[in-house]
Amino acid sequence: MKVEVIEYNSEWPNLYLKEAEKIRNILGNELVDIYHIGSTSVENLRAKPIIDIMPVVRDITKVDDYNKAFEAMGYEPKGEFGMVGRRYFRKGLENRTHQIHIFERSNSNDIERHLAVRDYLRTHSEDAFEYGELKSRLATMFPSDIEAYCDGKDNFVKELERKALEWYHLAKRTYNQ
Repeated sequence: MKVEVIEYNSEWPNLYLKEAEKIRNILGNELVDIYHIGSTSVENLRAKPIIDIMPVVRDITKVDDYNKAFEAMGYEPKGEFGMVGRRYFRKGLENRTHQIHIFERSNSNDIERHLAVRDYLRTHSEDAFEYGELKSRLATMFPSDIEAYCDGKDNFVKELERKALEWYHLAKRTYNQ
């Protein structure tokens, strides 16, 4: 898979909304909520042009019943794909366009982590810029090595998640007072 990081595209939110509607139609009453996550959900952040979508469902085990419907939309069901409690789907093999990360609503840690990072980057433009710069450098260094690209981001992402969760919990406590 070619590693490509591009400037923010103002169409990404619309691409998310179109796909989210299709996912709502598939999951129906099983769906609790749905979110645009990942770098394409952060305005002005450079990103790989892949829309990350996070549906939250009542019962994760029921998601497997919808694999055929997702396949009909062009998705490849990958099961947990390395993350216990998740169902992962990807659309477009070499030219991936969308990724779906489905979690059960009881899996609050993973849901919160994704939302915290997204919201943190949306409100901390210096960190978002630094992250975009890092991704661009790594994509230039490793244009055909997704593993090296991901390894290069690993420490930054772990620290970003730590800061984002700390900020998120502090904001939640402040808001709930």
